Amino acid sequence: MTADVAIAVLCIAVAGIGAQWVAWRLRLPAIVLLFAFGLLIGPGLGILHPAKEFGGAMRPLVGLAVAIVVFEGGLGLDFRELRAAGEGVFRLTALALPISFVLATIAAHVAAGMDWGPAALFGAITVVTGPTVVLPLLRQTRLEPRAAAFLKWEAIVNDPVGALLAAIVLAILLAHGQPQGALAAALFGGLLTAIALGVGAGFLVRYLFTGDHAPEVLKTPILLALALGVYAVSNMVMDQAGLASATIFGVALANLRIPGLAEIARFKEALVVLLVSALFIVLTAGLDRHLLSELSLPVLLLTLAMLFVVRPAAILLATMGSNLTWPERALAAWIAPRGIVAAAVAGVASTQLLSAGDQNAALILPAVFALIAATMVLHGFSIGPLARRLGLTLGDTPVLAIIGASAWTLDLGAALQQAGIAVLLIDTFPGALDEARRRGLPVLQAEILSAHGKHELARQRVDYLLAATPDDVYNSLVSTGLAPELGRNRVFQLAPSGSELDDWVGHSREFRGLLFGSPGQSFAVFRRRFHEGWRFAVHDGESPEAPVRLASLRRNGSIAFASSEAAPVSLAKDDRLLGFGPS
Repeated sequence: MTADVAIAVLCIAVAGIGAQWVAWRLRLPAIVLLFAFGLLIGPGLGILHPAKEFGGAMRPLVGLAVAIVVFEGGLGLDFRELRAAGEGVFRLTALALPISFVLATIAAHVAAGMDWGPAALFGAITVVTGPTVVLPLLRQTRLEPRAAAFLKWEAIVNDPVGALLAAIVLAILLAHGQPQGALAAALFGGLLTAIALGVGAGFLVRYLFTGDHAPEVLKTPILLALALGVYAVSNMVMDQAGLASATIFGVALANLRIPGLAEIARFKEALVVLLVSALFIVLTAGLDRHLLSELSLPVLLLTLAMLFVVRPAAILLATMGSNLTWPERALAAWIAPRGIVAAAVAGVASTQLLSAGDQNAALILPAVFALIAATMVLHGFSIGPLARRLGLTLGDTPVLAIIGASAWTLDLGAALQQAGIAVLLIDTFPGALDEARRRGLPVLQAEILSAHGKHELARQRVDYLLAATPDDVYNSLVSTGLAPELGRNRVFQLAPSGSELDDWVGHSREFRGLLFGSPGQSFAVFRRRFHEGWRFAVHDGESPEAPVRLASLRRNGSIAFASSEAAPVSLAKDDRLLGFGPS
Protein backbone atom coordinates (compact mmCIF):
# COMPACT_ATOMS: atom_id res chain seq x y z
CA MET A 1 0.00 0.00 0.00
CA THR A 2 1.44 3.35 -1.04
CA ALA A 3 1.58 6.32 1.31
CA ASP A 4 -1.11 8.16 -0.67
CA VAL A 5 -3.52 5.25 -0.42
CA ALA A 6 -2.79 4.80 3.30
CA ILE A 7 -3.52 8.49 3.93
CA ALA A 8 -6.73 8.20 1.91
CA VAL A 9 -7.89 5.23 4.00
CA LEU A 10 -7.08 7.05 7.23
CA CYS A 11 -8.92 10.19 6.14
CA ILE A 12 -11.97 8.50 4.64
CA ALA A 13 -12.64 5.50 6.88
CA VAL A 14 -10.99 6.09 10.24
CA ALA A 15 -11.44 9.84 10.50
CA GLY A 16 -14.93 9.60 9.00
CA ILE A 17 -16.16 7.23 11.70
CA GLY A 18 -14.25 9.29 14.26
CA ALA A 19 -16.27 12.33 13.17
CA GLN A 20 -19.47 10.28 13.54
CA TRP A 21 -18.47 9.36 17.09
CA VAL A 22 -17.61 12.95 18.04
CA ALA A 23 -20.96 14.09 16.64
CA TRP A 24 -22.73 11.43 18.73
CA ARG A 25 -20.91 12.44 21.90
CA LEU A 26 -21.51 16.17 21.38
CA ARG A 27 -25.06 15.70 20.02
CA LEU A 28 -24.15 17.47 16.77
CA PRO A 29 -25.30 16.68 13.21
CA ALA A 30 -22.67 14.25 11.91
CA ILE A 31 -23.08 15.40 8.31
CA VAL A 32 -21.92 18.91 9.22
CA LEU A 33 -18.70 17.60 10.79
CA LEU A 34 -18.07 15.30 7.83
CA PHE A 35 -18.61 18.12 5.35
CA ALA A 36 -16.30 20.46 7.29
CA PHE A 37 -13.63 17.76 7.64
CA GLY A 38 -13.74 17.05 3.90
CA LEU A 39 -13.26 20.72 3.10
CA LEU A 40 -10.39 20.93 5.59
CA ILE A 41 -8.35 17.98 4.30
CA GLY A 42 -9.21 18.63 0.65
CA PRO A 43 -9.33 22.22 -0.58
CA GLY A 44 -8.07 23.54 2.77
CA LEU A 45 -4.88 21.63 3.56
CA GLY A 46 -4.50 19.62 0.36
CA ILE A 47 -3.97 16.32 2.22
CA LEU A 48 -6.50 14.28 0.27
CA HIS A 49 -6.97 14.38 -3.51
CA PRO A 50 -9.66 11.80 -4.40
CA ALA A 51 -9.28 12.32 -8.14
CA LYS A 52 -5.58 11.49 -7.84
CA GLU A 53 -5.92 8.54 -5.44
CA PHE A 54 -8.87 6.91 -7.23
CA GLY A 55 -8.51 8.25 -10.76
CA GLY A 56 -11.20 7.18 -13.20
CA ALA A 57 -12.64 4.70 -10.71
CA MET A 58 -13.98 7.45 -8.47
CA ARG A 59 -17.27 8.07 -10.30
CA PRO A 60 -18.33 4.38 -10.54
CA LEU A 61 -17.27 3.75 -6.94
CA VAL A 62 -19.38 6.70 -5.76
CA GLY A 63 -22.30 5.41 -7.82
CA LEU A 64 -22.08 1.92 -6.31
CA ALA A 65 -21.90 3.33 -2.80
CA VAL A 66 -24.94 5.54 -3.40
CA ALA A 67 -26.82 2.52 -4.79
CA ILE A 68 -26.31 0.65 -1.50
CA VAL A 69 -27.41 3.74 0.46
CA VAL A 70 -30.69 4.14 -1.44
CA PHE A 71 -31.27 0.36 -1.33
CA GLU A 72 -30.93 0.38 2.46
CA GLY A 73 -33.25 3.38 2.57
CA GLY A 74 -35.82 1.51 0.49
CA LEU A 75 -35.80 -1.27 3.08
CA GLY A 76 -37.35 1.20 5.51
CA LEU A 77 -40.32 2.09 3.29
CA ASP A 78 -43.10 -0.08 4.64
CA PHE A 79 -46.41 0.58 2.90
CA ARG A 80 -48.20 0.24 6.24
CA GLU A 81 -46.82 3.66 7.15
CA LEU A 82 -48.92 5.11 4.35
CA ARG A 83 -52.12 4.49 6.32
CA ALA A 84 -51.30 7.45 8.52
CA ALA A 85 -49.04 9.43 6.21
CA GLY A 86 -50.28 8.44 2.75
CA GLU A 87 -51.70 11.77 1.58
CA GLY A 88 -48.72 13.71 2.88
CA VAL A 89 -46.26 11.34 1.21
CA PHE A 90 -48.14 11.56 -2.09
CA ARG A 91 -48.15 15.35 -2.02
CA LEU A 92 -44.46 15.62 -1.11
CA THR A 93 -43.42 13.25 -3.89
CA ALA A 94 -45.93 13.51 -6.74
CA LEU A 95 -46.90 17.18 -6.36
CA ALA A 96 -44.07 19.03 -4.58
CA LEU A 97 -41.38 17.59 -6.86
CA PRO A 98 -42.64 19.05 -10.18
CA ILE A 99 -43.51 22.34 -8.46
CA SER A 100 -39.98 22.50 -7.01
CA PHE A 101 -38.53 21.75 -10.45
CA VAL A 102 -40.41 24.62 -12.09
CA LEU A 103 -39.73 27.13 -9.30
CA ALA A 104 -36.03 26.19 -9.02
CA THR A 105 -35.62 26.55 -12.79
CA ILE A 106 -37.15 30.04 -12.67
CA ALA A 107 -35.00 30.96 -9.66
CA ALA A 108 -31.81 29.83 -11.40
CA HIS A 109 -32.70 31.87 -14.47
CA VAL A 110 -33.72 35.02 -12.58
CA ALA A 111 -31.39 35.03 -9.55
CA ALA A 112 -28.24 33.53 -11.10
CA GLY A 113 -28.73 34.59 -14.72
CA MET A 114 -28.46 31.04 -16.13
CA ASP A 115 -29.84 30.28 -19.56
CA TRP A 116 -33.04 28.24 -19.48
CA GLY A 117 -31.27 24.98 -20.34
CA PRO A 118 -28.70 25.01 -17.50
CA ALA A 119 -31.38 26.48 -15.22
CA ALA A 120 -33.64 23.49 -15.93
CA LEU A 121 -30.74 21.13 -15.22
CA PHE A 122 -30.10 22.89 -11.89
CA GLY A 123 -33.80 22.64 -11.06
CA ALA A 124 -33.85 18.91 -11.82
CA ILE A 125 -30.75 18.23 -9.71
CA THR A 126 -32.03 20.12 -6.68
CA VAL A 127 -35.51 18.59 -6.39
CA VAL A 128 -33.98 15.80 -4.32
CA THR A 129 -33.71 15.73 -0.53
CA GLY A 130 -31.10 13.04 -0.09
CA PRO A 131 -31.51 10.08 2.27
CA THR A 132 -27.76 10.29 2.95
CA VAL A 133 -28.55 13.48 4.87
CA VAL A 134 -32.17 13.10 5.97
CA LEU A 135 -31.92 9.62 7.50
CA PRO A 136 -28.99 10.47 9.83
CA LEU A 137 -30.87 13.60 10.92
CA LEU A 138 -33.99 11.55 11.67
CA ARG A 139 -31.93 9.11 13.75
CA GLN A 140 -30.62 12.01 15.83
CA THR A 141 -33.97 13.83 16.13
CA ARG A 142 -36.83 11.98 17.79
CA LEU A 143 -39.56 13.21 15.47
CA GLU A 144 -43.20 12.23 15.84
CA PRO A 145 -43.60 9.19 13.51
CA ARG A 146 -45.94 10.84 10.99
CA ALA A 147 -43.69 13.85 10.47
CA ALA A 148 -40.65 11.55 10.24
CA ALA A 149 -42.45 9.41 7.65
CA PHE A 150 -43.06 12.46 5.44
CA LEU A 151 -39.39 13.42 5.37
CA LYS A 152 -38.14 9.84 5.04
CA TRP A 153 -40.41 8.87 2.15
CA GLU A 154 -39.76 12.13 0.34
CA ALA A 155 -36.00 11.73 0.61
CA ILE A 156 -35.85 8.11 -0.50
CA VAL A 157 -38.44 8.35 -3.28
CA ASN A 158 -37.36 11.71 -4.69
CA ASP A 159 -33.65 10.86 -4.76
CA PRO A 160 -33.78 8.43 -7.72
CA VAL A 161 -36.61 10.38 -9.35
CA GLY A 162 -34.53 13.55 -9.22
CA ALA A 163 -31.52 11.76 -10.68
CA LEU A 164 -33.70 10.43 -13.51
CA LEU A 165 -35.18 13.87 -14.12
CA ALA A 166 -31.69 15.37 -14.33
CA ALA A 167 -30.66 12.64 -16.79
CA ILE A 168 -33.73 13.39 -18.96
CA VAL A 169 -33.07 17.15 -18.98
CA LEU A 170 -29.41 16.57 -19.83
CA ALA A 171 -30.34 14.17 -22.64
CA ILE A 172 -32.71 16.77 -24.11
CA LEU A 173 -30.06 19.50 -23.90
CA LEU A 174 -27.49 17.26 -25.61
CA ALA A 175 -29.91 15.78 -28.17
CA HIS A 176 -28.99 18.16 -31.01
CA GLY A 177 -31.74 17.12 -33.37
CA GLN A 178 -32.11 13.54 -32.16
CA PRO A 179 -35.69 12.31 -32.81
CA GLN A 180 -37.95 12.85 -29.79
CA GLY A 181 -39.41 9.41 -30.30
CA ALA A 182 -36.03 7.77 -29.68
CA LEU A 183 -35.56 9.84 -26.53
CA ALA A 184 -39.00 8.87 -25.24
CA ALA A 185 -38.32 5.21 -26.02
CA ALA A 186 -35.04 5.31 -24.11
CA LEU A 187 -36.81 6.89 -21.13
CA PHE A 188 -39.62 4.34 -21.18
CA GLY A 189 -37.14 1.48 -21.54
CA GLY A 190 -35.07 2.74 -18.61
CA LEU A 191 -38.07 3.10 -16.30
CA LEU A 192 -39.49 -0.29 -17.30
CA THR A 193 -36.12 -1.94 -16.74
CA ALA A 194 -35.70 -0.32 -13.33
CA ILE A 195 -39.14 -1.47 -12.16
CA ALA A 196 -38.83 -4.97 -13.59
CA LEU A 197 -35.36 -5.57 -12.16
CA GLY A 198 -36.17 -4.10 -8.74
CA VAL A 199 -39.41 -6.04 -8.26
CA GLY A 200 -38.02 -9.20 -9.89
CA ALA A 201 -34.98 -9.18 -7.60
CA GLY A 202 -37.29 -8.85 -4.61
CA PHE A 203 -39.31 -11.94 -5.57
CA LEU A 204 -36.10 -13.83 -6.31
CA VAL A 205 -34.89 -13.11 -2.78
CA ARG A 206 -38.19 -14.26 -1.32
CA TYR A 207 -37.94 -17.53 -3.29
CA LEU A 208 -34.35 -18.13 -2.18
CA PHE A 209 -34.80 -17.18 1.49
CA THR A 210 -38.20 -18.67 2.28
CA GLY A 211 -37.55 -21.85 0.30
CA ASP A 212 -34.24 -22.56 2.07
CA HIS A 213 -32.36 -22.24 -1.21
CA ALA A 214 -29.59 -20.06 0.25
CA PRO A 215 -27.42 -20.64 3.33
CA GLU A 216 -27.45 -17.99 6.05
CA VAL A 217 -23.84 -17.05 5.37
CA LEU A 218 -24.72 -16.04 1.79
CA LYS A 219 -27.89 -14.05 2.47
CA THR A 220 -26.24 -10.68 3.06
CA PRO A 221 -23.83 -11.07 0.10
CA ILE A 222 -26.79 -12.06 -2.12
CA LEU A 223 -28.69 -8.90 -1.18
CA LEU A 224 -25.71 -6.63 -1.75
CA ALA A 225 -24.83 -8.33 -5.04
CA LEU A 226 -28.40 -8.02 -6.32
CA ALA A 227 -28.61 -4.36 -5.28
CA LEU A 228 -25.41 -3.58 -7.17
CA GLY A 229 -26.46 -5.79 -10.06
CA VAL A 230 -29.84 -4.15 -10.67
CA TYR A 231 -28.14 -0.76 -10.36
CA ALA A 232 -25.52 -1.61 -12.98
CA VAL A 233 -27.89 -3.23 -15.49
CA SER A 234 -30.44 -0.40 -15.25
CA ASN A 235 -27.70 2.18 -15.80
CA MET A 236 -26.68 0.34 -18.96
CA VAL A 237 -30.18 0.90 -20.33
CA MET A 238 -30.50 4.51 -19.14
CA ASP A 239 -28.13 6.72 -17.20
CA GLN A 240 -29.23 7.22 -13.55
CA ALA A 241 -31.97 4.57 -13.81
CA GLY A 242 -29.88 2.39 -11.49
CA LEU A 243 -30.75 4.41 -8.41
CA ALA A 244 -34.45 3.92 -9.09
CA SER A 245 -33.93 0.19 -9.56
CA ALA A 246 -31.96 -0.19 -6.30
CA THR A 247 -34.61 1.79 -4.40
CA ILE A 248 -37.46 -0.29 -5.87
CA PHE A 249 -35.58 -3.46 -4.89
CA GLY A 250 -35.34 -2.25 -1.29
CA VAL A 251 -39.03 -1.26 -1.18
CA ALA A 252 -40.04 -4.65 -2.62
CA LEU A 253 -38.09 -6.48 0.09
CA ALA A 254 -39.58 -4.28 2.81
CA ASN A 255 -43.12 -5.26 1.79
CA LEU A 256 -42.73 -8.94 0.85
CA ARG A 257 -42.56 -10.00 4.52
CA ILE A 258 -39.42 -12.11 4.24
CA PRO A 259 -38.32 -13.61 7.60
CA GLY A 260 -34.80 -12.87 8.77
CA LEU A 261 -34.31 -9.56 6.96
CA ALA A 262 -34.24 -7.59 10.22
CA GLU A 263 -30.88 -9.06 11.25
CA ILE A 264 -29.44 -8.45 7.79
CA ALA A 265 -30.83 -4.90 7.75
CA ARG A 266 -28.83 -4.06 10.88
CA PHE A 267 -25.59 -5.04 9.16
CA LYS A 268 -26.49 -2.98 6.09
CA GLU A 269 -27.38 0.00 8.27
CA ALA A 270 -23.91 -0.13 9.81
CA LEU A 271 -22.40 -0.43 6.32
CA VAL A 272 -24.38 2.60 5.16
CA VAL A 273 -23.05 4.69 8.06
CA LEU A 274 -19.51 3.89 6.85
CA LEU A 275 -20.41 4.60 3.22
CA VAL A 276 -22.12 7.91 3.98
CA SER A 277 -19.09 9.02 5.99
CA ALA A 278 -16.78 8.10 3.14
CA LEU A 279 -18.97 9.70 0.47
CA PHE A 280 -19.23 13.05 2.22
CA ILE A 281 -15.50 13.22 2.83
CA VAL A 282 -14.56 12.10 -0.69
CA LEU A 283 -16.91 14.48 -2.50
CA THR A 284 -16.13 17.52 -0.37
CA ALA A 285 -12.40 16.81 -0.38
CA GLY A 286 -12.59 16.55 -4.15
CA LEU A 287 -13.73 20.17 -4.52
CA ASP A 288 -11.03 22.43 -5.88
CA ARG A 289 -10.33 25.97 -4.79
CA HIS A 290 -11.29 27.28 -8.20
CA LEU A 291 -14.83 25.97 -7.65
CA LEU A 292 -15.02 27.61 -4.24
CA SER A 293 -13.85 30.91 -5.74
CA GLU A 294 -16.88 30.83 -8.06
CA LEU A 295 -19.27 31.17 -5.10
CA SER A 296 -20.28 34.61 -6.33
CA LEU A 297 -23.19 36.95 -5.57
CA PRO A 298 -25.49 35.25 -8.15
CA VAL A 299 -24.83 31.87 -6.48
CA LEU A 300 -25.54 33.38 -3.06
CA LEU A 301 -28.80 34.92 -4.29
CA LEU A 302 -29.85 31.61 -5.84
CA THR A 303 -29.11 29.76 -2.59
CA LEU A 304 -31.22 32.21 -0.61
CA ALA A 305 -34.03 31.90 -3.14
CA MET A 306 -33.95 28.10 -2.89
CA LEU A 307 -34.01 28.20 0.92
CA PHE A 308 -36.60 30.87 1.55
CA VAL A 309 -38.76 30.97 -1.59
CA VAL A 310 -38.65 27.81 -3.70
CA ARG A 311 -38.90 25.12 -1.02
CA PRO A 312 -41.51 26.87 1.19
CA ALA A 313 -43.64 27.81 -1.83
CA ALA A 314 -43.49 24.29 -3.30
CA ILE A 315 -44.51 22.64 -0.02
CA LEU A 316 -47.28 25.12 0.76
CA LEU A 317 -48.73 24.78 -2.75
CA ALA A 318 -48.44 20.98 -2.82
CA THR A 319 -50.04 20.50 0.61
CA MET A 320 -52.83 23.04 0.19
CA GLY A 321 -56.12 21.49 1.34
CA SER A 322 -54.38 18.34 2.64
CA ASN A 323 -54.69 16.70 6.04
CA LEU A 324 -51.20 17.84 7.02
CA THR A 325 -51.21 20.08 10.07
CA TRP A 326 -49.60 23.51 9.95
CA PRO A 327 -46.64 22.38 12.10
CA GLU A 328 -46.05 19.45 9.71
CA ARG A 329 -46.23 21.76 6.70
CA ALA A 330 -43.85 24.24 8.35
CA LEU A 331 -41.30 21.53 9.15
CA ALA A 332 -41.41 20.12 5.61
CA ALA A 333 -41.19 23.63 4.13
CA TRP A 334 -37.88 24.25 5.89
CA ILE A 335 -36.16 20.85 6.20
CA ALA A 336 -34.86 19.85 2.75
CA PRO A 337 -31.12 19.05 2.96
CA ARG A 338 -29.47 17.99 -0.27
CA GLY A 339 -26.85 15.27 -0.23
CA ILE A 340 -24.63 12.89 -2.13
CA VAL A 341 -26.85 12.25 -5.16
CA ALA A 342 -27.22 15.95 -5.92
CA ALA A 343 -23.45 16.41 -5.65
CA ALA A 344 -22.62 13.39 -7.81
CA VAL A 345 -25.19 14.20 -10.52
CA ALA A 346 -24.16 17.87 -10.61
CA GLY A 347 -20.50 16.95 -11.12
CA VAL A 348 -21.23 14.64 -14.05
CA ALA A 349 -24.02 16.64 -15.70
CA SER A 350 -22.32 20.05 -15.59
CA THR A 351 -19.11 18.56 -17.01
CA GLN A 352 -20.98 17.02 -19.94
CA LEU A 353 -22.86 20.24 -20.65
CA LEU A 354 -19.63 22.26 -20.53
CA SER A 355 -17.98 19.77 -22.89
CA ALA A 356 -20.86 20.35 -25.30
CA GLY A 357 -19.93 24.04 -25.41
CA ASP A 358 -22.47 25.55 -23.02
CA GLN A 359 -20.26 27.80 -20.89
CA ASN A 360 -23.26 29.00 -18.90
CA ALA A 361 -23.25 25.58 -17.22
CA ALA A 362 -20.18 26.60 -15.21
CA LEU A 363 -22.45 28.00 -12.51
CA ILE A 364 -24.30 24.71 -11.94
CA LEU A 365 -21.67 22.94 -9.82
CA PRO A 366 -20.84 25.83 -7.46
CA ALA A 367 -24.56 26.62 -7.10
CA VAL A 368 -25.42 23.01 -6.21
CA PHE A 369 -22.57 22.69 -3.71
CA ALA A 370 -23.48 26.04 -2.12
CA LEU A 371 -27.03 24.74 -1.66
CA ILE A 372 -25.75 21.44 -0.25
CA ALA A 373 -23.49 23.21 2.25
CA ALA A 374 -26.17 25.71 3.29
CA THR A 375 -28.90 23.11 3.78
CA MET A 376 -26.66 20.68 5.65
CA VAL A 377 -25.53 23.32 8.13
CA LEU A 378 -28.79 25.24 8.54
CA HIS A 379 -31.14 22.26 8.47
CA GLY A 380 -28.79 20.00 10.41
CA PHE A 381 -28.61 22.40 13.36
CA SER A 382 -32.20 23.61 13.21
CA ILE A 383 -34.28 20.43 12.76
CA GLY A 384 -34.22 19.58 16.46
CA PRO A 385 -35.09 23.02 17.88
CA LEU A 386 -37.67 23.67 15.16
CA ALA A 387 -39.38 20.30 15.66
CA ARG A 388 -39.54 20.88 19.41
CA ARG A 389 -40.96 24.37 18.88
CA LEU A 390 -43.62 22.94 16.55
CA GLY A 391 -44.47 20.11 18.94
CA LEU A 392 -43.42 17.39 16.49
CA THR A 393 -40.96 15.50 18.67
CA LEU A 394 -41.55 12.57 20.99
CA GLY A 395 -40.44 14.74 23.90
CA ASP A 396 -37.17 15.47 25.64
CA THR A 397 -37.77 13.40 28.79
CA PRO A 398 -36.20 9.92 28.79
CA VAL A 399 -38.78 7.12 29.06
CA LEU A 400 -38.47 3.69 30.69
CA ALA A 401 -40.52 0.93 29.05
CA ILE A 402 -41.48 -1.89 31.44
CA ILE A 403 -42.47 -5.11 29.69
CA GLY A 404 -44.93 -7.13 31.77
CA ALA A 405 -47.81 -5.83 33.90
CA SER A 406 -47.90 -7.33 37.39
CA ALA A 407 -48.62 -5.98 40.86
CA TRP A 408 -44.99 -5.18 41.60
CA THR A 409 -44.13 -3.70 38.17
CA LEU A 410 -47.21 -1.50 38.53
CA ASP A 411 -45.88 -0.31 41.90
CA LEU A 412 -42.46 0.31 40.31
CA GLY A 413 -43.98 2.35 37.49
CA ALA A 414 -46.16 4.36 39.89
CA ALA A 415 -43.18 5.17 42.15
CA LEU A 416 -41.11 6.36 39.18
CA GLN A 417 -43.94 8.40 37.69
CA GLN A 418 -44.61 10.06 41.04
CA ALA A 419 -40.93 11.04 41.10
CA GLY A 420 -41.23 12.62 37.65
CA ILE A 421 -39.69 9.77 35.65
CA ALA A 422 -41.63 8.91 32.48
CA VAL A 423 -42.65 5.25 32.19
CA LEU A 424 -44.57 3.12 29.69
CA LEU A 425 -46.11 -0.18 30.85
CA ILE A 426 -46.43 -2.77 28.08
CA ASP A 427 -48.35 -6.05 28.10
CA THR A 428 -50.22 -8.23 25.62
CA PHE A 429 -53.34 -8.69 27.75
CA PRO A 430 -55.76 -5.76 28.13
CA GLY A 431 -56.95 -6.94 31.55
CA ALA A 432 -53.41 -6.77 32.91
CA LEU A 433 -53.28 -3.06 32.10
CA ASP A 434 -56.65 -2.05 33.58
CA GLU A 435 -55.24 -1.14 36.99
CA ALA A 436 -52.40 0.81 35.36
CA ARG A 437 -54.94 2.82 33.37
CA ARG A 438 -56.93 3.55 36.53
CA ARG A 439 -53.78 4.86 38.22
CA GLY A 440 -52.90 7.08 35.25
CA LEU A 441 -49.88 5.17 33.99
CA PRO A 442 -49.17 5.31 30.23
CA VAL A 443 -49.75 1.85 28.74
CA LEU A 444 -49.32 0.03 25.45
CA GLN A 445 -51.19 -3.17 24.70
CA ALA A 446 -49.14 -5.01 22.09
CA GLU A 447 -47.01 -8.07 21.49
CA ILE A 448 -43.72 -6.24 21.37
CA LEU A 449 -42.05 -8.88 19.20
CA SER A 450 -44.70 -8.57 16.47
CA ALA A 451 -44.50 -6.19 13.51
CA HIS A 452 -47.50 -4.31 14.93
CA GLY A 453 -45.86 -4.08 18.35
CA LYS A 454 -42.61 -2.71 16.92
CA HIS A 455 -44.57 -0.20 14.85
CA GLU A 456 -46.52 0.96 17.89
CA LEU A 457 -43.37 1.15 20.00
CA ALA A 458 -41.76 3.34 17.33
CA ARG A 459 -44.59 5.82 17.91
CA GLN A 460 -43.43 6.23 21.51
CA ARG A 461 -40.26 7.66 22.95
CA VAL A 462 -38.39 4.83 24.68
CA ASP A 463 -34.84 5.24 26.03
CA TYR A 464 -34.58 2.37 28.53
CA LEU A 465 -36.16 -1.08 28.68
CA LEU A 466 -36.84 -3.44 31.57
CA ALA A 467 -38.14 -6.87 30.53
CA ALA A 468 -39.96 -8.02 33.69
CA THR A 469 -42.29 -10.87 32.74
CA PRO A 470 -42.34 -14.29 34.51
CA ASP A 471 -40.96 -15.89 31.33
CA ASP A 472 -37.15 -15.68 31.32
CA VAL A 473 -36.87 -16.77 27.69
CA TYR A 474 -39.36 -14.10 26.58
CA ASN A 475 -37.44 -11.47 28.55
CA SER A 476 -34.28 -12.49 26.73
CA LEU A 477 -36.00 -12.40 23.32
CA VAL A 478 -37.34 -8.90 23.94
CA SER A 479 -33.98 -7.67 25.23
CA THR A 480 -32.08 -9.13 22.29
CA GLY A 481 -34.58 -7.75 19.78
CA LEU A 482 -34.56 -4.18 21.09
CA ALA A 483 -30.90 -3.88 22.10
CA PRO A 484 -29.77 -2.75 18.61
CA GLU A 485 -32.33 0.06 18.70
CA LEU A 486 -31.85 1.31 22.26
CA GLY A 487 -28.27 0.24 22.96
CA ARG A 488 -27.12 -2.82 24.90
CA ASN A 489 -26.33 -0.78 28.01
CA ARG A 490 -29.92 0.52 28.17
CA VAL A 491 -31.71 -2.83 27.99
CA PHE A 492 -32.28 -4.75 31.25
CA GLN A 493 -34.08 -7.91 32.25
CA LEU A 494 -34.77 -9.82 35.43
CA ALA A 495 -32.30 -12.45 36.50
CA PRO A 496 -33.27 -15.87 35.08
CA SER A 497 -34.52 -18.34 37.65
CA GLY A 498 -32.30 -21.36 38.26
CA SER A 499 -30.03 -20.97 35.22
CA GLU A 500 -26.33 -20.33 34.93
CA LEU A 501 -25.25 -16.85 33.86
CA ASP A 502 -22.25 -17.94 31.89
CA ASP A 503 -21.33 -17.24 28.27
CA TRP A 504 -20.04 -20.78 27.79
CA VAL A 505 -22.48 -23.13 29.52
CA GLY A 506 -25.35 -20.91 30.64
CA HIS A 507 -27.46 -17.89 29.76
CA SER A 508 -25.11 -16.04 27.39
CA ARG A 509 -24.88 -12.24 27.59
CA GLU A 510 -25.07 -12.22 23.80
CA PHE A 511 -28.73 -13.26 23.95
CA ARG A 512 -30.10 -11.31 26.88
CA GLY A 513 -30.10 -7.87 28.50
CA LEU A 514 -28.13 -6.65 31.47
CA LEU A 515 -29.35 -8.06 34.78
CA PHE A 516 -31.65 -5.77 36.74
CA GLY A 517 -30.33 -5.67 40.29
CA SER A 518 -28.32 -8.61 41.60
CA PRO A 519 -28.21 -12.09 39.99
CA GLY A 520 -30.67 -13.52 42.50
CA GLN A 521 -33.40 -10.92 41.94
CA SER A 522 -35.72 -12.89 39.69
CA PHE A 523 -39.41 -12.34 39.05
CA ALA A 524 -40.29 -14.77 41.82
CA VAL A 525 -38.13 -12.88 44.32
CA PHE A 526 -39.67 -9.51 43.49
CA ARG A 527 -43.19 -11.00 43.64
CA ARG A 528 -42.57 -12.70 46.99
CA ARG A 529 -41.09 -9.62 48.61
CA PHE A 530 -43.89 -7.45 47.23
CA HIS A 531 -46.47 -9.75 48.84
CA GLU A 532 -44.45 -9.53 52.08
CA GLY A 533 -44.99 -5.76 52.06
CA TRP A 534 -41.94 -4.44 50.27
CA ARG A 535 -42.50 -1.41 48.04
CA PHE A 536 -40.58 0.74 45.57
CA ALA A 537 -39.77 4.32 46.53
CA VAL A 538 -37.60 7.17 45.29
CA HIS A 539 -35.40 8.80 47.94
CA ASP A 540 -33.43 12.03 47.90
CA GLY A 541 -29.91 10.74 48.39
CA GLU A 542 -28.89 7.78 50.51
CA SER A 543 -31.64 6.09 52.55
CA PRO A 544 -31.48 3.32 55.16
CA GLU A 545 -35.10 2.52 54.23
CA ALA A 546 -33.96 1.07 50.89
CA PRO A 547 -32.00 -2.13 51.53
CA VAL A 548 -32.08 -2.88 47.78
CA ARG A 549 -30.63 -0.09 45.61
CA LEU A 550 -32.00 -0.42 42.07
CA ALA A 551 -31.16 2.79 40.22
CA SER A 552 -29.77 6.28 40.42
CA LEU A 553 -32.01 8.93 38.85
CA ARG A 554 -29.73 11.56 37.35
CA ARG A 555 -30.32 15.31 37.25
CA ASN A 556 -30.49 15.29 33.42
CA GLY A 557 -33.29 12.70 33.40
CA SER A 558 -31.09 9.69 32.62
CA ILE A 559 -31.21 6.51 34.70
CA ALA A 560 -28.27 4.44 35.95
CA PHE A 561 -29.67 1.02 36.83
CA ALA A 562 -28.04 -1.26 39.35
CA SER A 563 -26.66 -4.42 37.82
CA SER A 564 -24.10 -7.00 38.80
CA GLU A 565 -22.71 -6.55 35.27
CA ALA A 566 -22.28 -2.77 35.50
CA ALA A 567 -20.63 -0.28 37.82
CA PRO A 568 -22.22 0.02 41.29
CA VAL A 569 -24.93 2.65 41.70
CA SER A 570 -23.40 5.89 42.92
CA LEU A 571 -25.20 9.08 43.85
CA ALA A 572 -23.92 12.48 42.77
CA LYS A 573 -25.25 15.76 44.08
CA ASP A 574 -29.00 16.13 43.46
CA ASP A 575 -29.29 12.50 42.25
CA ARG A 576 -32.11 10.40 43.66
CA LEU A 577 -32.16 6.73 44.61
CA LEU A 578 -34.72 4.17 43.48
CA GLY A 579 -34.95 1.66 46.29
CA PHE A 580 -36.96 -1.43 47.20
CA GLY A 581 -37.67 -2.31 50.80
CA PRO A 582 -40.25 -2.88 53.55
CA SER A 583 -42.90 -0.17 53.64
